[in-house]
Amino acid sequence: MLLLSLLAGSALVVFAQTAARLQYPPAPKGNQTDDFHGTKITDPYRGLENADAAPTQKWVDQENTLTASWLSKIPGREAIKSQLTGLWNYEKFTGLYKAGNHYFYTHNTGLQNQSVVFAMDSLNGTPRVLLDPNTYRADGTAALSGASVSWDGKLYAYAVAQAGSDWNEWHVRDVATGKDTTDSIKWTKDGGPAWTVDGKGFYYSRYAEPPADKVLTVAALDQKVYFHKLGDPQAADKLIYQRPDQPAWGLTPTALEGSSYIIITIYTGDPGKTMLSYLDTAGPASQVTPQVIPLIGKLEAAYSPVAATGSLLYLQTNDKAPRGRVIALDLKTPNRAHWKEIVPENADALDTVQLVNGKFLLGYMKDAHAAARIVSLDGKPVSEVEMPGLGSATWSPAGLHDTEAFYSFAGFTNPPTLYRLDLNTGKSAIFRQSKVAFDASAYETKQVFYPSKDGTKIPMFLAYKKGIKLDGQNPTMLYGYGGFNVAETPAFSPAYVEWMSMGGIFANANLRGGSEYGEAWHQAGMRDKKQNVFDDFIAAGEWLIANKYTSTPKLAIYGGSNGGLLVGAVLNQRPELFGAAMPAVGVMDMLRFHKFGYGTQWVGEYGTPENAADYKVLRTYSPLHNIKQGAKYPPTLITTSDHDDRVMPGHSLKYAATLQQAQEGPAPILIRIETRAGHGAGKPTSKRIDEWVDRFAFLKNALKMN
Repeated sequence: MLLLSLLAGSALVVFAQTAARLQYPPAPKGNQTDDFHGTKITDPYRGLENADAAPTQKWVDQENTLTASWLSKIPGREAIKSQLTGLWNYEKFTGLYKAGNHYFYTHNTGLQNQSVVFAMDSLNGTPRVLLDPNTYRADGTAALSGASVSWDGKLYAYAVAQAGSDWNEWHVRDVATGKDTTDSIKWTKDGGPAWTVDGKGFYYSRYAEPPADKVLTVAALDQKVYFHKLGDPQAADKLIYQRPDQPAWGLTPTALEGSSYIIITIYTGDPGKTMLSYLDTAGPASQVTPQVIPLIGKLEAAYSPVAATGSLLYLQTNDKAPRGRVIALDLKTPNRAHWKEIVPENADALDTVQLVNGKFLLGYMKDAHAAARIVSLDGKPVSEVEMPGLGSATWSPAGLHDTEAFYSFAGFTNPPTLYRLDLNTGKSAIFRQSKVAFDASAYETKQVFYPSKDGTKIPMFLAYKKGIKLDGQNPTMLYGYGGFNVAETPAFSPAYVEWMSMGGIFANANLRGGSEYGEAWHQAGMRDKKQNVFDDFIAAGEWLIANKYTSTPKLAIYGGSNGGLLVGAVLNQRPELFGAAMPAVGVMDMLRFHKFGYGTQWVGEYGTPENAADYKVLRTYSPLHNIKQGAKYPPTLITTSDHDDRVMPGHSLKYAATLQQAQEGPAPILIRIETRAGHGAGKPTSKRIDEWVDRFAFLKNALKMN
């Protein structure tokens, strides 16, 4: 009788929380109107773009109070937190690699907010703590955001980001003593130091220091390459390369082992295409500012430096090969007529390339899961690297003369395991294995293929408890991204396991816009073809329903960043198809995204509203501008962070205010704004657990899970 009473109480709470429309805090409102190519567009919540304004902060506090109050009334929330915390509490090993005579990796005992960097003097040596970011702040919101080790392994450059910001501050630690040098590099966002051969300095990219009140929103423009000599203050660093004529271009220096050449990759914002320049740091010219020499100056394809032997440079490229190939060119005769193909394009998408032990180690994606091969310097097959299953492999950098390589392998029900690959035999062996408190054999992962609206075959992974019934009653979380050449391959998360243990299905759709099948797959989901991504996602939901894995009342959609845009767009296009939605840190205002942070570099992917043709496309799907007044949207939980300087929180704040005002039905439209957090990278364990507990409590109610 007690059990029946509890279940009855749960049902009553679910009904009570969805029967009446919530009263939402009034958002600060203005009368802003913009003119886009003769069309007037109102933006009444423009003030919410200012995260530090008193009216914005007041509204954020009120919304967080409403959301916390609503979620706190859902039965079973503490049980979810207890179980998820238990699943999260396992040893995590990541990023094992060798530099000089040292090995480095990160380790987390289970619930540490940030992972700790360890160093060893041999593969089986005694690990010692090199760097513990948990000592920086009690709340764990200061995180390591990058690392670069000198070629001899003696100096460890590391970046620290505060509150999830994209802004990094670099320091240098002596590996032998564990002490920091006096070096400090500020105002960088992406890419690590490119060390010189002698380890006496490095090349890096940075932006100008922004005004104090613009740190969160300043556009990423005018990136420049500098050289830093160890021991010097940053103010003394030499300017090496800049393009004031092209302020939106990104400039990234790359050093190659044993080579005096520094390759500068130039990102113009045109997706799938880059240009290359280089400088030679050897000789008398290195005593002054070395000359930067154009190498590939036409914007025809993407080129990534792999290695250099003498003046011979190996590149990974999609040039005349959308799925990728490896070519070689001589810097003494770099014109295209002298280029040589080493590894031709094949049916699988080339993901990573390394030159190690006199052979090429190639990482591929085969229908969105990992494969790897070893080939000779002239591209002839040597051996296939057997992968442990259906999952993702993350390869660590290996040295030119190493006889071993390391990779981490993970799947939806397989926590990351570190493997050592013997490059002489091609055989892998486990080096460190994580053990999670669940029975992996009770779950399964399968891959299916379904047709999109235009007939294109789309892969999708499904992970769930064995023995589910195809009766349309399974709670299902459909996840997608679909953009920026990012592949969504199988990944492990304690949150996914928790969802499956609650009886849910996790579905991961490999939408166009990613790199799962190379650059053509990417191009098919961007700019004026962006609707393909939305069609692919909608078709995934329809397929899951048609094949009775789930049904509309049991189907939730989830995505973050570009995936948050995805969720917002399809929610406007097909609100009746889904039972719940969870857009996270989404790009919701497609008419102003380019004015903040990294948005300047997304124009190639999305187009720009400054162009009339692009505006017409963007206006058709912009989540903020296609909310339907008086529509009945399903329960929606929007999440963002107050210090997100990649996708500024104003995107989600304006979207939430507009959606709450437009909602006609009784389903709740909630927003959860995390404090001292950013886009997601470096978020402490405690905050990640709390966020997922709130999501699962929300889904438990929205999908009527008892």
